[in-house]
Amino acid sequence: MILGIESSCDESAISVLNPNFGFIGEWIHTQIDLQENYGGIVPDLASREHLNHFAPLFENVKNVVQLTDIQKIAVTYGPGLAGCLAMGISVAKALSMALDIPLVGVNHLRGHALSPFIGLHKEAPECFDAKFQALLPHLGLLVSGGNTLLFKIDENRKFHLVAQTLDDAAGEALDKGAKLMGMAYPGGPLIETAAYGGNSKYIRFPRAFTGSSELKFSFSGLKTSLRYRLEKMSDEEFEANKQDLCASYQAAVVDQLIARTQHAVQQGVYKSFGLSGGVANNKVLCAAASQLAEKSNLSLCIAEPQYTKDNASMIAFAAYADPEGLLTSDLDTLSFNPSVTLC
Repeated sequence: MILGIESSCDESAISVLNPNFGFIGEWIHTQIDLQENYGGIVPDLASREHLNHFAPLFENVKNVVQLTDIQKIAVTYGPGLAGCLAMGISVAKALSMALDIPLVGVNHLRGHALSPFIGLHKEAPECFDAKFQALLPHLGLLVSGGNTLLFKIDENRKFHLVAQTLDDAAGEALDKGAKLMGMAYPGGPLIETAAYGGNSKYIRFPRAFTGSSELKFSFSGLKTSLRYRLEKMSDEEFEANKQDLCASYQAAVVDQLIARTQHAVQQGVYKSFGLSGGVANNKVLCAAASQLAEKSNLSLCIAEPQYTKDNASMIAFAAYADPEGLLTSDLDTLSFNPSVTLC
């Protein structure tokens, strides 16, 4: 069994995976109330919250599994907030020493990248390896508040970076856009709700690299365009057109994501397309991704909602499905890396 630990940002999470059967238990504590009070994530407060909540979470583990049955501990070592990563690694090291079992570091981004395949494992754990191999080469779109990138998993299960954002992540652009419109944090889901039924052609917000086949993203200009637009609108005009404004802004984000992904599909050979990260919950993006996959004759793999945000299950799963991507330093030298990349 593998015990997964995640603390890269504002979620304290623990999960236990038995590769032969699936997840034995999954527990998470979110700091959403603090985010709403402070209008975002405060790193010092986030790390203290991890300190307060890992012990109660671990009590749940002892209720469902014998600790002596755990054979490996997998912990996120980066990227993320340094103080938060340090808390998770400290917990993992203490447990590794107490239980006398191996400890490995998992790249948080690779956890997200592999999360669309958790459902495949749930269906038939004994057949997972063959089914996973049949979906390779795989093109994945990882889109969240901190990252926006396209990657390839080749037939040998090697990861390759295909494209990434030059500035803001897509989720960050949605959250900052929501803040400009007076919405709470995190604002991406609030924009989606406000945009429902709106006219996405109300305003033609800029899409970076339109007409270009360059494989890269950029969202900073979109946010600036929204700010200039809002400065020209009266409060009454904004309220009257808020639904259409949100729909137009959301469409600009989704259109760029899908357009860049389509270019990547055209420039490579793939059998499947995956969508992961917090923004993968956006229904408009999911619908567009489904259309792209169908049009391109690709199998579509979208991470289940509970595995799109930061969670320990994807960390435990990555330790099982991606052994070559693990950090296997000894207990004394294993440490966090806030800026580690996917590959």
